[in-house]
Amino acid sequence: MLKGLNLSLLIGPLVPLPVPKNVVDALVSAQVTVSATDRSGFQLQFHFSKKSTISSAMIPAGYFDPGNRVILVATVNGLPTVLSDGIITRQDVVPSNVPGGSTVTVTGEDISLLMALVDLTGLLDYPAMPSTAIAALALAKYAAIGIIPAIIPDPFVDIKLPTTGYITHKGTDFDFIKKLATDSGYVFYTEPGPVPGTNIAYWGPEVRFGPIQRALNINMDAETNVESLSFNFDGLLGTNQIALIQEPHTGIPIPVPIPSLSILAPPLAARPATKLKVSFVRDVANLSIQGAMKKALKIDKESSDAVQGSGTLDVLRYGSILKARSLVGVRGAGTAYDGLYYVKSVTHNLKPGEFKQQFSLVRNGLISITPAVPA
Repeated sequence: MLKGLNLSLLIGPLVPLPVPKNVVDALVSAQVTVSATDRSGFQLQFHFSKKSTISSAMIPAGYFDPGNRVILVATVNGLPTVLSDGIITRQDVVPSNVPGGSTVTVTGEDISLLMALVDLTGLLDYPAMPSTAIAALALAKYAAIGIIPAIIPDPFVDIKLPTTGYITHKGTDFDFIKKLATDSGYVFYTEPGPVPGTNIAYWGPEVRFGPIQRALNINMDAETNVESLSFNFDGLLGTNQIALIQEPHTGIPIPVPIPSLSILAPPLAARPATKLKVSFVRDVANLSIQGAMKKALKIDKESSDAVQGSGTLDVLRYGSILKARSLVGVRGAGTAYDGLYYVKSVTHNLKPGEFKQQFSLVRNGLISITPAVPA
């Protein structure tokens, strides 16, 4: 591994153990993709010879079989970070005529995959319960595998009375919990760590506030710490929402623009992006006030990020591991594009002697709302 970088790998059933040294030495590449909207994934590739223990014992014994748990930890400058904690879903073996050139590749998804394997449709009912309580109850059964719920209360509680109906479980736990989050304008995902073997199951708004990561510097001579960084401003990504309110006496529909509430996604830019598209909000006549507000928040959140950025960096030059689902500053990109961004996704690429990251950033417009960002 690189100076200042150490990689730890654990593989096994639900409680994985550190792998033998020969398995670490055989690892030739690791890729971990973390997204704010989808389940995270990983892929590890190992080289082996036909006489190695990987070929003669580990593969036949099921060491890399689907269903096993994999934890990958990277320690950069003494600070450990759990990059991935997930379940193997696929194994690919490619024999080679070159001595030691055979490969076994394992691919998998994060620990929330275990919530997506059993369809519980119609088996559970949730009378007179708000979404937050339902999410907490659904997640409780996974405490045994180290999942710790982090649930942010819904700003608009909409509870159905048992006499008028109640929520019934549909689909797997993962699909059901994620839909509850989406209906509230929230997100749902699992975040590995803070220590190996534990995961935070986050149900709440995207975290667009709080600690800010070290700035991404471009075009700043010796202070430049990214290899590439580019931005785009797409007016078709944003949508102006208009609700049709029926005038009670004449029955004439009156268009009423829905303002950007910014409750779930606080603005990160001083000049909001221009929205070229217009959409009419429908199917709100039979909703309660709380239900209508939740729908409005969901729609506003989905149409607010018209400015996007993407780039690559070398972790050791940057000085730490850039994390998805949090804020980061940008410097050197010019007045319009400097400032704070939300890190939408990060892909970790590790090879012998190399640790690089690809990342994507988003925000609601141009020009920074802060005079400076952390260096």
